[in-house]
Amino acid sequence: MKIAQVAPLFESVPPQAYGGTERVVSYLTEALVEAGHDVTLFASGDSVTTADLVAVCERSLRTDPHRPDWTAWHMVMVDEVFERAAEFDVIHFHIDTLHYPLARRCPAVACLTTLHGRLDLPALQPLHRHFAGHPLVSISRHQRNSLPGASFMGTVHHGLPPGLFDFNPRPRDYFAFLGRISPEKRLDRAIEIAVACGTPLKVGAKVDDADRDYFERTIEPLLSHPLVEYLGEVGDVDKKVLLGGARALLFPIDWPEPFGLVLIEALASGTPVVAYGHGSVPELIDDGVTGFIVHDQAQAIAAARRVHEVDRARCRQAFEQRFTSARMAQQYVALYEQLSAGARRAARRAPIPVPAAPDGPAVAAGAGAAGRQAETER
Repeated sequence: MKIAQVAPLFESVPPQAYGGTERVVSYLTEALVEAGHDVTLFASGDSVTTADLVAVCERSLRTDPHRPDWTAWHMVMVDEVFERAAEFDVIHFHIDTLHYPLARRCPAVACLTTLHGRLDLPALQPLHRHFAGHPLVSISRHQRNSLPGASFMGTVHHGLPPGLFDFNPRPRDYFAFLGRISPEKRLDRAIEIAVACGTPLKVGAKVDDADRDYFERTIEPLLSHPLVEYLGEVGDVDKKVLLGGARALLFPIDWPEPFGLVLIEALASGTPVVAYGHGSVPELIDDGVTGFIVHDQAQAIAAARRVHEVDRARCRQAFEQRFTSARMAQQYVALYEQLSAGARRAARRAPIPVPAAPDGPAVAAGAGAAGRQAETER
């Protein structure tokens, strides 16, 4: 198939450090190419891919010191995508909702949108009522609960290349926290769990500008504890070492997490997870098998003390069975084929212009008896 992948421009594909959506787009793109598909990736110019790269902007918007207008650049990209729409069997968007108006006006173009973020925001319900019928994919079953009337074709869990993370059967004596420091990620809870267990905690996390005040007010004072080591934002190599060496990943979130890529990164490393049971967590972690699902700090501390009971080989096995990039690509291709067939049917049903009669305007072929009668009367 000829497939277009449309990535956000905030980070490169894959991102150099933190960046969940762009990372998933990279894994999916490479798996599709490996499976023999003809893939074009619309992304920032510092992206690295085996697909045909269309560099919309020179570098990822987050790393551009000129702080470019992200809306303007994404509008440029959407226009470029639809200008080339006829080249593709399907166009797969990962940029939220900016493209909906154009997709709605191009019914013969097979467009699919994966929604990567939280969907419980008030503005999203009327938006998706207005654009009812646009094909969507959720990244967890729980994610779609907030949009019960939206046109979800299916749920596709994220996947990773099997060789990306090495299985480590012999962890070191520390817990890991990885991702982003923000109120909903609850690093403060992770620190409390580690301190209660007397176990070091290594923190590999970035701080967005929007969360700077929260970090300085709530989290920074906690980082001075002798059991806590703050590593800042970590790249791919350091992340592998951090996750693989941990006794457990602590994931004490306080929000409806749509997926949580770090969960399957931990499983790929053989590292069990101690996580609060919000959002997608119960879909991804098998309680008592690949980690523990908890609901308060007392349960979390007790679970962290028991992580040695979890078979790390079972964690890796769960990853290989459920969360590889090849499996993700196969599930998306099934949706692509379904969409592409529907678009071809829509194209065949579309009116076909015919040459104008010498004494009047053209009438679209297939306009029906009324149209033919009107032409006769003229």
